[in-house]
Amino acid sequence: MMTTAAPILAVDNVHVIYGQSILALRGITLRVNEGSIVALLGANGAGKTTTLKAISSLVRAERGRVAQGEIRFRGDIITHADAAGLVRRGIVQVLEGRRCFAHLTVEQNIVAGGYAHRPSRRVLADDLDRVYTWFPRLKQRRRTAAGLNSGGEQQMIAIGRALMTRPKLMLLDEPSMGLAPMLVEEIFEIIRNLNRREGVSFLLAEQNTGFALRYADHAYVVENGQVSAHGTAADLAARTDMASLYLGAIATD
Repeated sequence: MMTTAAPILAVDNVHVIYGQSILALRGITLRVNEGSIVALLGANGAGKTTTLKAISSLVRAERGRVAQGEIRFRGDIITHADAAGLVRRGIVQVLEGRRCFAHLTVEQNIVAGGYAHRPSRRVLADDLDRVYTWFPRLKQRRRTAAGLNSGGEQQMIAIGRALMTRPKLMLLDEPSMGLAPMLVEEIFEIIRNLNRREGVSFLLAEQNTGFALRYADHAYVVENGQVSAHGTAADLAARTDMASLYLGAIATD
């Protein structure tokens, strides 16, 4: 549901450099409106992950930096903000590949996300119950080591852990990676329901353009660190030139 409200996220002419010389982003500009789902599409190495990490400030952990441009969250400049501080302000990133703590239980993985706000024991329990409402399968497996769960369940764990931070904006990097189509659809249905019922806005980098464009409101195509096209998801899905030039390549990302 695309809204007419001011954007929750505004990225303007952002350039990202790794080390001293590798230019990964070359003037990325995009908007995420409050209460919307926005897809970031592009071939492998196009700059999708770097865009998400520039927003969450995780790019700094990889010797990267925003060398030019500006990022705003709800009107406030966050271009060089502390990553942990951004989580407390409502921006959380779910990294590519789930990144679960394999030897910890499902519940221990989920609860780990809740400590960002230093909650009381009662608040932590309430937030955990909320996650289990969205992911009843995880409640059944809460005492199981996370590494023993399927890829789809591990993706649910990662999203559940992110929900424990009470996000306003969730950045998802390749949520469908390595999952069977049935599980991908389940994950995207959960994303849409979280968006509609909880009001969480989403910016997701995705290789499965069919699902991304079906569930997103708006989409941006990234090529060589730049936005090469953007529009409503429906309009991009209908463009045959986009399918031949970009989207076909993304499908094998």
